[in-house]
Amino acid sequence: MSYLDHVRWNADGLVPAVAQEARSARVLTLAWMNRAALSATVTSGFAHYWSRSRQKLWKKGESSGHVQEVREVRIDCGSDAILLVVEQAGGIACHTGHERCFFHRLEEGEWRDVEPVLKDPRVIYPTGHADDGPIQDASSKAPPRTDGGGTLARVAATIEARKHADPKSSYVASLLAGGDDAVLKKIGEEATETVLAAKAGDPAHITHEVADLWFHCLVMLARHGLSPDHVLSELERRHGTSGIDEKASRPRRN
Repeated sequence: MSYLDHVRWNADGLVPAVAQEARSARVLTLAWMNRAALSATVTSGFAHYWSRSRQKLWKKGESSGHVQEVREVRIDCGSDAILLVVEQAGGIACHTGHERCFFHRLEEGEWRDVEPVLKDPRVIYPTGHADDGPIQDASSKAPPRTDGGGTLARVAATIEARKHADPKSSYVASLLAGGDDAVLKKIGEEATETVLAAKAGDPAHITHEVADLWFHCLVMLARHGLSPDHVLSELERRHGTSGIDEKASRPRRN
C-alpha cells in the first residue's frame, strides 16, 4: 500500500498539515494538503500545499522566497494529520511578515498580536500577492495589537520588584548593585550589538537585540525612579510635531 493510501483524507480529499521549525520546534503554520501536495513535498523535499480558496497546488515560498525545506514528514496516530519538520528560509513563515502564523494570543478575553512583524508584507510581496493569493487588508480583521505600554509596564514592574533582591539570585539586583557604570556599560554593549544586528540584516537577530537594549534601558529608568510611562508620555507629546521643529524647540544645554 502506498504511503498516500495510508492517509485518512477528509471528504474533500484533504488533510491538515502542521509545519514545525526543526531547530526551535516552534509551530509555524497550519495548511492543507491533498495527494498531489504531499507527493510533491516528498519528491521535491520542499513543502507544497493545496490552496482551498484558489483550488490550486502551491509551493510554500514560491513568491516570497521563504521556502520550507523538509527534514521529516510524520503522520499522527489517527493517520489524519501530517507534521512537517522544516527549515524555514528567511525566518518568516507567515504572509503577514511574522515568524509564524500563530502570533495571536488570548489575553483577558481578547486575541492580541504578541509577536513582532519581522518584515513588511508589502516588501515581501511587491505584487500584492502572497504564495496563496492576494494579500488581504487585515486592518478590519486582525485582532488588536498588544499594548506596547502595557508590556513595558509589566516588565518594569518585575524590575522594580527585584531591585532589592539578593544580587546572587537576581540579574537585575546584581546589575543595579554595580551602580550607574555597570548599568550604562551594559546599555552601551546592547546598543552596539543592536547596531551590528541591523548591519547584518537578520530580522530575528535585530528583534532580539532591541529587546535586550530596551530591557536594560528599563533597568536604567528604574534606577533613576522613572517608568516607561515617562518615556511614552514624552513620545506622545512629540507625536504630530515635525522632528526638526521639535529638536529646534529644545532648550540648549551647556
